[in-house]
Amino acid sequence: MARLRPGRRPALAVPAVLSLAASFGFLPATASAAPAPAVTTATAATSQAAATSAAADPALSYLVNTRTDHRTLASVRREIGRNGGTLVAGYDRIGVFVAHSANPDFARLMRAVPGVASAGATRHTPLASASTADLGTPQVLGGAQAAAAGAAATGDQDPLEPLQWDLPAIKADKAHEKTLGSPKVTVGVIDTGVDDTHPDIAPNFDRAASVNCVSGKPDTTDGAWRPSASESPHGTHVAGEIAAARNGVGMTGVAPGVKVAGIKVGNPDSYFYAESVVCGFVWAAEHHVDVTNNSYFTDPWYFNCTTDPDQKALVDAVDRASRYAERRGTVNIAAAGNENYDLAARSITDPQSPNDGTASDRVIDPHRCFDIPTQLPGVVTVAATGAKGLKASYSNYGRGVVDIAAPGGDSTAYQTPVPPATSGLILGTLPGGKWGYMAGTSMATPHVAGVAALIKSTHPYASPALVKALLYAEADATPCTDPYDIDGDGKVDAVCQGPANRNGFYGRGMADALAAVTVERPRTGGWSAWVRPSARTA
Repeated sequence: MARLRPGRRPALAVPAVLSLAASFGFLPATASAAPAPAVTTATAATSQAAATSAAADPALSYLVNTRTDHRTLASVRREIGRNGGTLVAGYDRIGVFVAHSANPDFARLMRAVPGVASAGATRHTPLASASTADLGTPQVLGGAQAAAAGAAATGDQDPLEPLQWDLPAIKADKAHEKTLGSPKVTVGVIDTGVDDTHPDIAPNFDRAASVNCVSGKPDTTDGAWRPSASESPHGTHVAGEIAAARNGVGMTGVAPGVKVAGIKVGNPDSYFYAESVVCGFVWAAEHHVDVTNNSYFTDPWYFNCTTDPDQKALVDAVDRASRYAERRGTVNIAAAGNENYDLAARSITDPQSPNDGTASDRVIDPHRCFDIPTQLPGVVTVAATGAKGLKASYSNYGRGVVDIAAPGGDSTAYQTPVPPATSGLILGTLPGGKWGYMAGTSMATPHVAGVAALIKSTHPYASPALVKALLYAEADATPCTDPYDIDGDGKVDAVCQGPANRNGFYGRGMADALAAVTVERPRTGGWSAWVRPSARTA
């Protein structure tokens, strides 16, 4: 994934060869600090001495994962302070604490506390200053393009809808004849923030479900969920793809009748640190968010290896939070990433981790080292396609990892849309009342989130498991592209494995909004009698 921090970091830019991040976080290449020797006992005096010696060191952020019984939670809180830490937030329901400490031994000491399952630093860069990376620039829609699109609009189309080749690609235009979605359904955009003043977003914005989670604890100050002028527009773009209102202004979202909430977890430099992501999932779980869109990867590691104590703690914490959200009724959907990696391969060379430290090539096993939240259990993983319906040149893939595919855009040199659409990228909303193009698995994911929201609108009592089953069962099976030579240079660019309804490029197939909203509940036998076996076991 190119380091776009949202969408697998988000895919913001539109380079000739797109390598946008499906998830917003890019990973640093170095391994986390080598674990210190195991500690069997740590006296208060020893801890205090360590904290004192580290007083001049810059503070880092940590996650501490524990059992959830009252006694353990109380004990761990005390030990955080004794070991030189300051408690920032405690998510007792899932046994996750966020703490800051300048003590370099903090994580090691906390791992020795009874009841602690894992503990680790969430970053390499001190809290005061995170490094920055170029996110690229979205292609802003020009006035002449907008006017031409408006002239081509027909019927009840919004003015820019003729430029949205992605809507008919998933039959969303036909689905809108059945339903625009319910305002009782909310999609949480866990991202860089959402500009709720945008004319296409304002009518559908859910303020009560919006928050700023950048610090690791909720900030509900009015407008805290918005990106500043210098911050990434990624979250705003994603929000418009999902739920831009059908209001005669601008573009149309996949589910233009549902609500969208901004859950800001990307910091000003577009890093998606684990404590922020944990806060985002817990917030969604407890504020009636039906679907979350996760177009990023959790920084600073592209892949988090469970053999490393720091990285294991990050996997543990985000997994606990995402599972908690699903238990509370939320469907979590995430981008597959933008590096053209085979996530089912035996090994992958990761050159960008840690992305807030000194990165270097490291060879990882994607069955033991995980892109989070993308590869977590229960999360719907989305690959991207271009205007011709082929796997996008940059999209990660992998049989058994990718669940479904949706339009994410691609270079017109590879996949050209049918006129009047002129760009092979995806149109979305931008802060300040603008519209523009971006591409990446970050852009594919909101299409699936929108379809999931339409399913939830049609079947309001459907559980997350059933929403996912319907999403998969109603997808258009798409056979492998073989050979896959997207740039036409005579060399195979990726190898797809599996049948049409379960392969590495497209998963169960292309998301189908029309089929998703027209399926009826069976008259006898309940949903379990209707859902296909492959969907029930997904």
